[in-house]
Amino acid sequence: MLKGRTGDLDGRAVGRSDESSPASANPTACPPVRLSARPSALLPVYAQFPVRPVRGRGSWLIDENGDEWLDAYGGHAVAATGHSHPDVVRALTEQAAELLFYSTAVPHPAREALAEKLAELCPAPLARVFLCNSGAEANENALHLARRHTGRQTIVSLRGGWHGRTAATLACTDGAKYEEAARRSGIPLSRKVPFDDIAALDAAVDQTVAAVIVEPVQGFAGARDCAPEFLRTARRVCSDRGAALIFDEVQCGVGRCGAFSAAEAFGVTPDVITFAKGLAAGLPIGAVVATAEVTSTISVGDLGSTFGGGPVPCAAALANIAVIEREGLIANAVNIGHYLTQGALKIGVGRVSGRGLLLGLHLGRAAAGVQRALFEHRILTGTATDPEVLRLLPPLSFSRAEADILLAGLEDVLR
Repeated sequence: MLKGRTGDLDGRAVGRSDESSPASANPTACPPVRLSARPSALLPVYAQFPVRPVRGRGSWLIDENGDEWLDAYGGHAVAATGHSHPDVVRALTEQAAELLFYSTAVPHPAREALAEKLAELCPAPLARVFLCNSGAEANENALHLARRHTGRQTIVSLRGGWHGRTAATLACTDGAKYEEAARRSGIPLSRKVPFDDIAALDAAVDQTVAAVIVEPVQGFAGARDCAPEFLRTARRVCSDRGAALIFDEVQCGVGRCGAFSAAEAFGVTPDVITFAKGLAAGLPIGAVVATAEVTSTISVGDLGSTFGGGPVPCAAALANIAVIEREGLIANAVNIGHYLTQGALKIGVGRVSGRGLLLGLHLGRAAAGVQRALFEHRILTGTATDPEVLRLLPPLSFSRAEADILLAGLEDVLR
C-alpha cells in the first residue's frame, strides 16, 4: 500500500499543490484509520469519512495525528483552488477585519464587483445576478424566476438529476425518498425524462412548462455528461415553447468542466445558470445568473436573502476567481482530467465519464469497497448513485504528481 504523507504545514511536506509527495515512492503499508467513538449533538447527515482534518493546504488535508490525506473529493467539489489558498485567506481576512457583515439593505463594493465578474464570465445575454447562500437556494430562486416569468408551474428535469434539499428542488431531484419529501411539503413533482433522451424531452415540454432544469454534467449520478445534441435540443425546445432553460452548475461550474461555465464548455446558452460549491473556496455562497428577459418583472422586494452576498463570501469568491484565472486552473483541470482518464483506463477501469475534474470511474464492481480501500492509503474519493462509479472532484489545482499518487493507490486497490 501507499502511505499518506506525514509532515508539518510550516515545513515542505505540505505546500504547493504541484509538489511531489514522498508517498509516491514509499510502499510501506499504513495502519487502518479509525475515528474514535464520540457522542455528538449533531444529527446524522453524510456517512463519515474516517478522518478528522484540522488543517489543509492545496489538495492535502492534515488530521489530528499530523498524517496527510490526498483529497480527490474536494469536500463535494468545493475546494476549487485547493484548501486554504493563501490569496483567498488573505482576502477574506482583510474583509472581515474591515466589515464582517451587513445585509443587502446597503450596497457593498465586494458584492457589486462579484456580480459584475459573474456577468462578465457567463455567456451573453446572461447578465443579471442574484446572490444567496447555497446551491439549493440558487436553484430554488431559479425555479421561482422561471415560474414568475412564464406564469406557468410545471418543471421538467432529468432522471439522475440532483438539485437540492429545499421543497422545490426536492421535487425536481430524482429518487423516491426525495420525491416523497417533496410530496410531504405539498410541492408538485417535476416531469422527469430519461437522461439524454431527446424524444422524451421533446414530448415532455408543452405550453404548461415553466422551465427545464438540467445539470450539463450530472454529479451525484456519477459524473454523467449530457450529449451536446441533447442540450442543444433543450435550448431549441424551450425557445420554441416559451419555457426557461436552467443549467444547474452548482457542481459542474466554476471552471471544473473546461470553461468557467459548463454552458460555455458545451456551447449552449441557457436562460439561467446557478453556481455555488466552488465559487468561494469553502464559504457559503450561491449565485443565480439570468438574462434580462427572465428577470424583467423583478423589482425591489421580490427576492431576498439576509446573508446572501455578504462582504466576506464575496471577497473570498473574487479572490478565488482571480486565482483560477491567474494560475490557469481551468486549463489544468482539462489537462489533469485527461491524464487521470487515460491513467484510469490503463489500470483496468472500464470507462470514465464526465469532463475536466468532474469524473466518474466505472469500475464494474462496488465503488464503496474501493473507496474504503483507498481510505487505507489516506486518499479521499466519492461515490455516486450508480453503485459501481467512483467519483473524483479534486481541486482544480490538482497536479500530475498528485494524480500519480491517486492512480497508484487505485491500481493497488484494483489489483
